[in-house]
Amino acid sequence: MSTFKKLVTTLVMGSIATLASAQGWPDKPVKLVVPYAPGGTTDFSARMVADRLTQQTGKSFFVENKTGASGTIGTTMVAKSTPDGTTFLINDTTYAMLPSLFAKLPWDHANDLIPVTTLSVTPVVLVVAANSPFKTAQELIEFARKNPGKLNFGSGGTGSSTHLSAEVLKKEGKLFITHIPYKGAGDAMIGLLGNQVDLLITAAPTAVPQVQGGKVRALAITGDKQLPALPGVPTFKEVGLPGYKVTNWFGVAAPKGTPKEIIERMQAEVAKAMTDAKLVEKFNAMGARTGGMPAAEFGNFMKAEVKLWSEVSKSAGVKPE
Repeated sequence: MSTFKKLVTTLVMGSIATLASAQGWPDKPVKLVVPYAPGGTTDFSARMVADRLTQQTGKSFFVENKTGASGTIGTTMVAKSTPDGTTFLINDTTYAMLPSLFAKLPWDHANDLIPVTTLSVTPVVLVVAANSPFKTAQELIEFARKNPGKLNFGSGGTGSSTHLSAEVLKKEGKLFITHIPYKGAGDAMIGLLGNQVDLLITAAPTAVPQVQGGKVRALAITGDKQLPALPGVPTFKEVGLPGYKVTNWFGVAAPKGTPKEIIERMQAEVAKAMTDAKLVEKFNAMGARTGGMPAAEFGNFMKAEVKLWSEVSKSAGVKPE
């Protein structure tokens, strides 16, 4: 057999083996790596979906938390793992911000991870403490414009989603509000409850329990329509800021080299999971809408997000470390 024929035979046999492996996927337990601590929205979303995927496929899908360095430790682990369909990353909005926060990442952000699909998309909410003098977003905005620098906002840290989301609000609303960074979003919420900061922009799943518990007051949400989990809370468009369209998203990514057939199967399984009535109800209850976006669409969305947050970071004066 000629060298050419041997090469062709090797390529064909390799393709057949890859296809067979993809068709049989999942044939081993599948690990969903969450690069943050247990208990957060990313972790909660991953665990709900993992349970549903286990039921659907009859194979084990489990969550492993690998925390540290703004999610880069867990993300690096997945980026460098074997691309055989046994390891996926559960990422979120912060992932699109990382190129703006770090001068150099331990993986190639544009190429080493393949976008697979979305788990959920959530609006962000403008909240103030329950005893705040501001009863409406209009009152807060008017006061901030007339009293530049008098109000401050909390965040989970410089460059975090809570920080940059508020920077977009400042730009759209033409507001001058002082940034007070905390060590995490949970600490920022505690700061708000203790009246150490005047307002906070946070994801709906974080805000909803606090609003329902009467601890904070929601003044506005992003999105085209009001949120069932926060009845009566107006959209930013309704309060006069139609350009404020920030959302938080949660998604799935795979290591570069993962067979296309496995990517497509994983996307299809997640999309199927998102039609489960109980899962939809759980996501809706925390102010999120279920995902399942096709891989190519998610990839384009991701590129747009990276560009958006790069521009916001530069405008806010955030310098990569």
